[in-house]
Amino acid sequence: MERATVSPKYQVVIPKKVRDKLGIKPGQKVHVIPYMGRIELIPVLSVRESRGFLKGIDTKIDREPDRE
Repeated sequence: MERATVSPKYQVVIPKKVRDKLGIKPGQKVHVIPYMGRIELIPVLSVRESRGFLKGIDTKIDREPDRE
């Protein structure tokens, strides 16, 4: 687990190991989401980078018998 410090200006540096693992680059945007008492940073991907990220997802759902 990596650790970061919040500066007096509320800035946080994402540790290098985490940046490298997620491929975060300088200037890249991230979504900041409060979730169950913690903060989650989600890298914002361009439409081009997002293309195909759902490939192979299981789209089967249980349906009512009259809808099959």
